[in-house]
Amino acid sequence: MENIFKYYQFSAFFKDESSVFSGNEIAYTELNKTHYLIFEKKEDSYTLFVSKFGSRHEIGKLKPEILETVVENYDKSIPEHRVALRRYLG
Repeated sequence: MENIFKYYQFSAFFKDESSVFSGNEIAYTELNKTHYLIFEKKEDSYTLFVSKFGSRHEIGKLKPEILETVVENYDKSIPEHRVALRRYLG
């Protein structure tokens, strides 16, 4: 998973303080100035979300305007999971 985070330039993981992600660690990458992909880390599994915030500074601090689950229990060995990620990041 580390290769995916580096390749797609996800931020370092940090603790969610907004309660949206239940205090789990999250990492994000910017799609544009208001839309972001977020990986939530729960123990040994990852969930991928697409979200909308006013700015990147709100991530993990405020509730997003939009939050949709893209892939639960992301597994890089599953082609459909990789395709879902590339659909947003090319």
